[in-house]
Amino acid sequence: MKKYWIVLLLISVSFFYNYVGAQEKQMPFFEKNGTVAIQTTALNSLADTIAVVNHRADDIVWSRIVYRIVDMRDKQNYQLYFPVVPNEQYRSLFRVILDAAIKDSLKAYEKVERDIQPLFKNVLPKDSLKNYFQICEKDTVNNNIRKTPLIVGDSITQQPTISSYAYKDYVKNQLKFLLQEIVFFDKHTSRMYSKIIAIAPLYALTETNVTLGSTVDTWSYFQSSVLCWFLFDELRPYLARQYVIPSGNDTQRLTYDEYFAQKLYSDYILGDSNLNNRMLLQYLVDPAKIKKEQKRIETELLNFEQDLWEY
Repeated sequence: MKKYWIVLLLISVSFFYNYVGAQEKQMPFFEKNGTVAIQTTALNSLADTIAVVNHRADDIVWSRIVYRIVDMRDKQNYQLYFPVVPNEQYRSLFRVILDAAIKDSLKAYEKVERDIQPLFKNVLPKDSLKNYFQICEKDTVNNNIRKTPLIVGDSITQQPTISSYAYKDYVKNQLKFLLQEIVFFDKHTSRMYSKIIAIAPLYALTETNVTLGSTVDTWSYFQSSVLCWFLFDELRPYLARQYVIPSGNDTQRLTYDEYFAQKLYSDYILGDSNLNNRMLLQYLVDPAKIKKEQKRIETELLNFEQDLWEY
């Protein structure tokens, strides 16, 4: 009987400490000085413990790679684009990525020429990023391309930093992101999953596009707009440290990582893995036909899951 009470006491003490610990981990709404708590050390610590589901290879019986475009001009994606100029509380998705690549250890991977599929082999040195993130304009007077770098060297430390002068002009045209996503079925849990593998910023006014102008075809124009790739799992810790700007509710506490996990953004399909290894823009020009193909791919993905449960 005494052993029973000792075990019960130990369980009660353990439950109490776990409860107190959980309460301490909760983020307060107000700071000690009475202001609203936007960024806390608790958020930074949580970013180091991101949950990752490891699926066994034997359990994945079907998968498909899909490429999607996230357009900042879509009202549903405004929270990814704003604020245009970062402040002490909020940063846009592009600014979070850029800060992580320049000021921290986020790796930028070189894109593959004449192919949309990334390989993640060649890591771009930080010093070379200024050659990718730059504003290119055609100088009709001197008949050359005028380049304004977004990333410059600090005058004192010589470390790469973001030019506040060029940033406002740059983000006006930084309106799209390309996602490489995999959709797969796990027989162990008997459900479909989708996972973002990588993300790439798209910038139309690159040197190639500005030089060639209207002579370049649609697919080549798009391909030249892909600057570089970032592995999404390597980006997630930085996304988990930053809240998205609220939309109609100032008490919204949603990080970029949660935003993507809940798929609160809107997108449209660029293409998928197929026998011909072609994206929609490579063989279609008519917008109506492109939309029809996009709907077909979405329907196939949906029907696969639905057909699994037919008897």
